[in-house]
Amino acid sequence: MATNKKKIFITESMSQQGRALLNARDDIDLIEFPNMISQADFNAKLKEHAPVHGVALGGTRFGDPELESSQDMQVVTRIGVGFDAVDVPALSRRKVPLMVAGTANSPSVAECALFMMLTLAKRATEMHALVRDNRWPERLGMLPFDLYGKTILIVGFGRIGSRTAKRCLAMEMNVLIFDPYKPAADIKAAGCEPVADLDAALPRADFVSIHCPKNPETIGMFNADRLKRMKPKAFLVNTARGGIVDEAALYTALTSGKLAGAGLDVFEQEPPPAGQALLSLPNVITAPHVAGVTVEAVDRMSEQTARNILSVLDGDPLRQNVINQDVLG
Repeated sequence: MATNKKKIFITESMSQQGRALLNARDDIDLIEFPNMISQADFNAKLKEHAPVHGVALGGTRFGDPELESSQDMQVVTRIGVGFDAVDVPALSRRKVPLMVAGTANSPSVAECALFMMLTLAKRATEMHALVRDNRWPERLGMLPFDLYGKTILIVGFGRIGSRTAKRCLAMEMNVLIFDPYKPAADIKAAGCEPVADLDAALPRADFVSIHCPKNPETIGMFNADRLKRMKPKAFLVNTARGGIVDEAALYTALTSGKLAGAGLDVFEQEPPPAGQALLSLPNVITAPHVAGVTVEAVDRMSEQTARNILSVLDGDPLRQNVINQDVLG
């Protein structure tokens, strides 16, 4: 029987709040797919249910093959803000908007960046081990550090970087910002110091926190040369995307005493392969790409994703959440 309902693919991680907004509409059918679905299975599922009119993605790739399989895609959304797995030019060629969840997860990522800085500075894993292993007398031989008075260099002053800066200012840190796309006046107005030269700023920083998108300009940004410019007692935190930091160069810096420690929520390959050298280091803390995936953030992102989809289906896209603005009339 023919139906006028729009078919919307949603990843299984979409929260009930987001689903409820879509289920409230009698002109929408929701079709769920697994977060870790293979690309072949994803395309097969799209073909099976074609035409498909919208999709809410987790980390699944999306480009020309998926557009072909879906036949009538009208909106592609991410339950998040990163979109390096989406072929934006392919969507633009077909006038399909790519939409992200705006500021929904930025507080969560900013909190994670601060958490990693504190965990490293306060030597949390080592302190726990001293108590657990009855090594109490050794405590004065591995003193933790304060964030107070330290200098942090934040790379990227967007939704997340600006929130990270606020939290670092609250810790009474000196905050440097490198973002060539933000006016210096805006950075100064936020109580931070703009820096125009990343290489010149790195030797000043006790902490570096990465909050820029992954693109051809930023892939390999933190290579061996840049890591050598950092203080030997400095810490590097990456909650942005894998590939911005050269992992082999980072391992060398960490094992040769050229860098004190690192906090990584993201990796070049996810999940990291067995035997990933960084995972064996005592001065590295890691997380499985969940900085922006708290209970509250998933609810906020899912609700925003649902609103993004509905805005396109109703002919009035939420323009501020559209990445490829060229598709808008």
